[in-house]
Amino acid sequence: MIDFSKKDIVALAPLAGYTDLPFRSVVKKFGVDLTFSEMISSNALVYNSKKTLKMLEKSPLETPYIVQIAGGSENIIKEAVLMLNDMEGIDGIDLNCGCPAPKVVSQKCGSSLLEDLPKLSKLVETIKKYSNKEYTSVKTRLGFNEKYPVQIAKICEDSGADFITFHGRTRAGRYKSKVDYDAIKEAKMAIKIPLIANGDITSLEVANYVRDYTKCDGIMIGRGAIGNPWIFYQIKNNLQSVHKDKIREIVLEHFFAMIDFYGDIGVAIFRKHLHTYSKSLPNASEFRDKINRIDNKDDLRVEIEAFFG
Repeated sequence: MIDFSKKDIVALAPLAGYTDLPFRSVVKKFGVDLTFSEMISSNALVYNSKKTLKMLEKSPLETPYIVQIAGGSENIIKEAVLMLNDMEGIDGIDLNCGCPAPKVVSQKCGSSLLEDLPKLSKLVETIKKYSNKEYTSVKTRLGFNEKYPVQIAKICEDSGADFITFHGRTRAGRYKSKVDYDAIKEAKMAIKIPLIANGDITSLEVANYVRDYTKCDGIMIGRGAIGNPWIFYQIKNNLQSVHKDKIREIVLEHFFAMIDFYGDIGVAIFRKHLHTYSKSLPNASEFRDKINRIDNKDDLRVEIEAFFG
């Protein structure tokens, strides 16, 4: 289902609070090949959290669709996988080994697994053994405090991962240190399974550079798409810029998707997206002030069409 042979896969990274179903459905329509759910707590899933189960819902456009889980217990991971096995429309399960958030690390999940590679290996093996989905994958960083990407890549491959995504920083580097594309390239050269490169891909130029330099099998964009989801359309169509009409179309598509998914409360939730979409545009401050006072979806639509028109 995922054709890595052309090395042109474009994936959307899981980002809590942003890459929900409406956002994923829009970027899927405008260029994304592969989508991931927001990070799902395996504990919350096993205990049938209604909020977590809602996060698993997907758009009909999302094929292939991979659910990313976080966890540190083999037993809990196994139970989470068995639950996902009963859900249709999921094409793979991804293990989060990269989240740097203190509350995740303190629970021995996310990037904390990079401090215990034997444990990481066991968790990947558990997913591979019990999952009935097409793909088992891992999203990771280059290391916890130090960089050891080749070791991580080989362990993931040997444990049964079908592909791996590398964010080009250590956990210590969080989101501010310089992305190390050399390290991603080293990891790619050390394994036979496909590798997706992630980290600071914010333009067509950077996307092309990362592909050429690292020899990766695909790229993943997360924060670079916030406020700029048309980057996927730009990359897929090899465009130096995106016409304002296309930007308006994408913003409206996102707005409609939010209302369909969340109902009237989608108006308030969508404001944060409009704040980033309007950033640096003429009269953005006045626009943000105006939409902050609007609760009616029809009124908000009028303002969106006027501002982005």
